[in-house]
Amino acid sequence: MVSATPCPGRAAPRNPRNLPAWRAPVNAISRNSRVRRGLSAVLWFLLAGLLAHAAGLRINPTPSLPRGIYRLAPGEPQRGDLVSFCLQGEFVDLARERGYLQAGSCKSGLRPLLKRLAAMPGDFIEADSLAIRAVDSQGRPMPSVLKSGVVPSGMALVLADHEGSFDSRYFGLVPLESLQRVEPLLVFKPQGE
Repeated sequence: MVSATPCPGRAAPRNPRNLPAWRAPVNAISRNSRVRRGLSAVLWFLLAGLLAHAAGLRINPTPSLPRGIYRLAPGEPQRGDLVSFCLQGEFVDLARERGYLQAGSCKSGLRPLLKRLAAMPGDFIEADSLAIRAVDSQGRPMPSVLKSGVVPSGMALVLADHEGSFDSRYFGLVPLESLQRVEPLLVFKPQGE
């Protein structure tokens, strides 16, 4: 049982409504303590995220690929591999404005994308055979710069397993040298997907 009697030489705690001690208003010291603990937790979470990223871990929160944690893998990407890369060019602003990508570690300030390497230099792309949507899930027009033809040297086509994904069908080919292989570490598929 907590006693509400003050220490000698100290004023009694304020409790104008005569609430039990466990329901009395929080004093500034305990409120500041909770704020410090909350800030500390946020800082630890950010530090853990930075360390995970530095260790080569990538988190996929979108349905483009199975949600989960992926890690960077050694070796040159090959057709069919999962890859991580930073979006470049004019579509960075579109991705930011529409919320397709959240804040992250890329030079653009956005998070890296995770996709499947679908075509490499020398492969022929038939753009009409890909499911290119005219509008996004919010009904906004979706520009597409992808054209049918042979993938030029140094470029690659990246697609996602999810047909509503923001991928090369819209932002076009990406530099092959920007792709890093990734492997699933821990993935899950929630019910209903």
